[in-house]
Amino acid sequence: MSVIGVYGGLIDKFPAGAWMNRSLTLRTGQCHVHKYMKPLLGLIEQGKIDPTRIITHRLPLTEAPKGYDLFKNKKDHCEKVVLKP
Repeated sequence: MSVIGVYGGLIDKFPAGAWMNRSLTLRTGQCHVHKYMKPLLGLIEQGKIDPTRIITHRLPLTEAPKGYDLFKNKKDHCEKVVLKP
C-alpha cells in the first residue's frame, strides 16, 4: 500500500494489526508537486496527456462546499471535482 500526498497529521485508530496480519508493505512520501507541475502542464497543453478521465464532478464555485463533501466522503463515486468560477 502506498500513500502519496501531503502530510495530514496524526491518524487515529489506524488498523496496524490487520495491516501486519496481511503482510502488507506500507510506503509513504511527499508529492513533489513543484518538480512535476510545469512538465505535466506542458504535456497537457500539447495534448499528450488527457487528465479529464479522472474528473467525475464539475460544479459551479458556489457549490464548493458540496464538492468538498462529495470528495471527502467519496459520495457518488467521486474522484476529482472541478469548480467553475
